[in-house]
Amino acid sequence: MRLTSSLRFHRQNNKTFLRIFMILVLSCIPGRTNLCSNHSDTRSSLDSLDLEGYITFDDVHNASKDFGNRYQFPPLAILHPKSVSDISTVLRHILHLGSTSNITVAARGHGHSLQGQALAHQGVVINMESLPSPDIKIYKGTQPYVDVSGGELWINILRETLKHGLSPKSWTDYLHLTVGGTLSNAGISGQAFKHGPQINNVYQLEIVTGKGEAVTCSKKLNPELFHSVLGGLGQFGIITRARISLGPAPHMVKWIRVLYSDFSTFSRDQEHLISKKKGFDFVEGSVTINRTELLNNWRSSFTPNDSTEASQFKSDGKTLYCLEVVKYFNKEEANSMNQETEKLLSELSYIPSTLFSSVVPYIEFMDRVHLGEIKLRAKGLWEVPHPWLNLLVPKSSIFEFATEVFNNILTSNNNGPILIYPVNQSNWNKHTSLITPNEDIFYLVAFLPSAVQNDLEHLLRQNQRVLNFCEEANMNVKQYLPHYETQREWRSHFGNKWETFAKRKHEYDPLAILAPGHRIFQKATQLYPIPIQLQ
Repeated sequence: MRLTSSLRFHRQNNKTFLRIFMILVLSCIPGRTNLCSNHSDTRSSLDSLDLEGYITFDDVHNASKDFGNRYQFPPLAILHPKSVSDISTVLRHILHLGSTSNITVAARGHGHSLQGQALAHQGVVINMESLPSPDIKIYKGTQPYVDVSGGELWINILRETLKHGLSPKSWTDYLHLTVGGTLSNAGISGQAFKHGPQINNVYQLEIVTGKGEAVTCSKKLNPELFHSVLGGLGQFGIITRARISLGPAPHMVKWIRVLYSDFSTFSRDQEHLISKKKGFDFVEGSVTINRTELLNNWRSSFTPNDSTEASQFKSDGKTLYCLEVVKYFNKEEANSMNQETEKLLSELSYIPSTLFSSVVPYIEFMDRVHLGEIKLRAKGLWEVPHPWLNLLVPKSSIFEFATEVFNNILTSNNNGPILIYPVNQSNWNKHTSLITPNEDIFYLVAFLPSAVQNDLEHLLRQNQRVLNFCEEANMNVKQYLPHYETQREWRSHFGNKWETFAKRKHEYDPLAILAPGHRIFQKATQLYPIPIQLQ
């Protein structure tokens, strides 16, 4: 018994020593570790690869940061692929290096991640926009679709499909994003209540896994990989091609905004609209806190239903809720569209004097956020920190959430918009990796500020107050475009889906090479070995 206790004691106290000893031993075995080498060896090995495209090692500044503009992690190299084979070759090479290398890989589209998710510190960033996009192929028929490169921008898909009278059915608000980027998250916007997120509107994918294998997948062909990648945060593979469902494209839209002063009325009307089978085609909302001249600002793009009443409305010092809805139509349908719109509006309880509307071409509405980008870029206000926070709040908690957050935590939203609108996920694909609250109806609440006057720390503290409140109130709120610092937090995020997520990671990316910026998994190397377990 005494001998057993002594052995147990020495084993426990020698764990740290043995880990260090094993690293040092392995570091002296040729070909087993790069601890005694440096980045020049890895650089040379990457540079020697036979590629159709090319790798750069010097001009990596743009790949060191993202839209969030809060982190700067320079990669070792940038791959500019000219074929799917290039991506596969690089990944196979890094896989072959095995645990002798700490090189990771991040696929980068338009770089619109918020907290370093598209970065790979001293790793390889793949510039997906370099991947050649063959002519966008559109197939008509009873179930039309378009085949596109994973590096293609949604705005280009819209322009091309419109030439054929077709359009994807589900969107993000901002279209200058890549297909692979949005499908790795979900792609949620004001059409999601009707068509589901973008990941619900995909027929087929081509993926390069963390093993470097190029695999075609769909609901019937390699379905586990298909569902893993959709909403999978880039953890299982890189989307190199996608087949997207299409529907008839309208020529025009009627775009309407109205205001509410009472959140309960506002949310009740939103939920009413998303429940209708023949209603509006787009339903979103936003919150304005203590904004002056709100309706006057609308006049540049919208026309008031009653100009006199609108001019008398005061928004100063108030928390107001804006309902934004859209009805699609073709020019010959204008009369019937107006009748349907009037009927739908008659069912709502908005403030009458705040009814504003506009009629614009479909593509102008779809690309509306880009116009704001152009203005901000001209003022030097685009490439600033964006401490955004996107939450999915269950319907059962939304009133409590709104009461505390919009009345107590936030004092204004002059730094940027706050979106809030419900979706119904009852018909969404439940097999994807997307994590949502456990209720059919939940709200997307998106805080989208820009830190333009040295107020980044204030905005970050404000975000943390919101998160702390949600946790203390046990609201089962989930982050969309999630960001966590520890695996414990990630486990909590995924809940009972964590084990499946981790198992699939091991299956498709066993060395955890892909998407290191999410900080979900750490690549197991001899620099950072898996702890040795003593028996």
